Amino acid sequence: MTQPILETARLILRPFRVDDFDAVAAYWGDPAVARWTRGGQPISRSQAWLRLIEHPGHWALMHYGFWAVEEKSSGTMIGEVGFIDLKRDYDPAVNDVPEIGWVLSPQAQGKGYATEAAKACLPWGREHLGPIRVIAAVNADNRASIRVAEKCGFRECLRREYERGVAVFLDRVL
Repeated sequence: MTQPILETARLILRPFRVDDFDAVAAYWGDPAVARWTRGGQPISRSQAWLRLIEHPGHWALMHYGFWAVEEKSSGTMIGEVGFIDLKRDYDPAVNDVPEIGWVLSPQAQGKGYATEAAKACLPWGREHLGPIRVIAAVNADNRASIRVAEKCGFRECLRREYERGVAVFLDRVL
């Protein structure tokens, strides 16, 4: 499947490109972003490279994945959003369920971009994945991401210890 391009009023959701690497390495290497993801540790440039190139592979194998999020007004790549299956062993209640996620660079946070981008993904997901259950896994202390999920119609279904903290799992049917 060719990865589609989605647009909102302020954002373009598009396939990742090699020239996105510096932006990806910057936000995944930032402690403010890592605080909520990947066990709380910033990742190295080489790990960020693997993160970048996993996206086209996920689309090729699963026919869904993450989009690069580009701010229309500046043309700046500011983060990523989409659906993914990382084969994580969360809990039997939520394993093997596609996961929606979003990560934005610190300078793009607090502007409503995560909600705008996630809401753009939902109709695409329903059309291409069907009316299936999707989860969002969020660190329990990350109130901003929990609010994004709730604004997108997700409701808490589970809490459990995961990667050095408590994870909140929210779900909805697309």
